[in-house]
Amino acid sequence: MADTSDLRNGLIINLEGRLYAIVEFQHVKPGKGGAFVRTKLKQIPDGYVIDKTFRAGEKVKEVRVERRSYQYLYMNDDLYYLMDAETYDQIPVSKGLVEDALPFLKEGMNVSVLMNGDKPIAIEMPLFVELAVAETEPGVRGDTAQGGSKNAKLETGAVVSVPLFIEVGDKLKIDTRTGRYIERA
Repeated sequence: MADTSDLRNGLIINLEGRLYAIVEFQHVKPGKGGAFVRTKLKQIPDGYVIDKTFRAGEKVKEVRVERRSYQYLYMNDDLYYLMDAETYDQIPVSKGLVEDALPFLKEGMNVSVLMNGDKPIAIEMPLFVELAVAETEPGVRGDTAQGGSKNAKLETGAVVSVPLFIEVGDKLKIDTRTGRYIERA
């Protein structure tokens, strides 16, 4: 058991028999009355987001999870197959579990899978991925006092805003948390 002072982003908790990941939280100390913690929780594996307020010091049931390294292999009939990097065992996971990772997930990529016992409950992408540009318009020089940008479609199908000098085939470093271009790789 943990209390509200232990809450942090990414923490998995059991609330009324369901698993939730904390997306964001805010400690609030009003001028009158007791302090409380306002949270945004994402249900695992469904992905439904709810708002929940806890009184300061209220106990929450923390779920112990194990983080394991897996490699994404392929998709078949709305199931995504991952291979354990140590044992080479393959596990199928539902689309709901990998939905947040889909824009930047490509075959052969290593991901972390959070396991509750033997059951996968969430997938964590690396913070940065390197992906090739599949299509983009040619950069046109002109009145770009602020640098200018254009859209580029990556090899996974995701569309990101990039500087004008980026061309088809360039490898880009992308932040998976924000979906933003960082630099050429």
